Amino acid sequence: MPDRLLPLLTDVPQTGDALGARLGVGRVWVNTLAHELREAGVPVLISRSGYALAHGTPAPGLVRVTGTLGHALRYAGTVDSTQDELRRWADDLHAPAPHGAVMVAERQTAGRGRRGRSWDTTGGTLVFSVLLRPESGLPLSVADLGLLPLAAGVAVHAACGVGGLKWPNDLLAPDGRKLAGILVEADLRGEEARRVILGIGVNVTHAPPGAAHLSMWHPDVTRAQVMGRLLDALGTHLGAPGADTLAAWAAASVTLGRAVRVQTPQGTTEGTAERLDAHGSLIVHTASGPRTVSAGDVELIGTLTGGPAP
Repeated sequence: MPDRLLPLLTDVPQTGDALGARLGVGRVWVNTLAHELREAGVPVLISRSGYALAHGTPAPGLVRVTGTLGHALRYAGTVDSTQDELRRWADDLHAPAPHGAVMVAERQTAGRGRRGRSWDTTGGTLVFSVLLRPESGLPLSVADLGLLPLAAGVAVHAACGVGGLKWPNDLLAPDGRKLAGILVEADLRGEEARRVILGIGVNVTHAPPGAAHLSMWHPDVTRAQVMGRLLDALGTHLGAPGADTLAAWAAASVTLGRAVRVQTPQGTTEGTAERLDAHGSLIVHTASGPRTVSAGDVELIGTLTGGPAP
């Protein structure tokens, strides 16, 4: 029943009587449902004026969708992870999620970053996942997948308007602290991806210790605003030619030209980050010559000298 109330809520207060009439229940029951949504993590404001979602909540109807992504959007209070929730929606036999579908949540109980690391979704963080299907025409072959996190990074940088990109999947604030992260998970079928689920987390108005949040540079920003900008930017940059993605990423990079240490399953590589190859791999100039490091092999990349720390 709380899920029936959630789609009716906006950022403008509505009385319990009005909401109850739409649901076919009394206002006391509406109050109960509103408190259940709160307990589930949804920022419901309860006042004498009625019931509303907190300003800037990234819920359907409150996110401005202008591009090709996000027209199918689901919002929840608490999920295990938006990646897994979107995957289940995509597998729904009766109403599978279409290309561009988005799952956004307030809290994740099992959110993850690269290589299974935990993904902190402290209040004030925007966390969502986007479904990409091959019928969209996007380049989703195995050879192209290395460019996806870079294209997403360019979109995140454009939408946030601050900081720089750390290879392969982070946006750092101007002071070097982490501002946003990207996770790409592909379900492969031979040399093609059956689908790709792109996860993005942005610290908008709050951040875990040691990280930064966007409102430090844009005090009036909201999560709904950032999400609308991000979906629009993703629609533009995910379909861009590879050469354009590489050039845009390099222009915003805080990795290239810096001394780095890269940890992979094959060992540690130290040297200077020189450039990206056509597939998005990092070319590191080491004492023994150039070495190519794929984003899929990276466990840790750190800046040794110059520029912001990781």
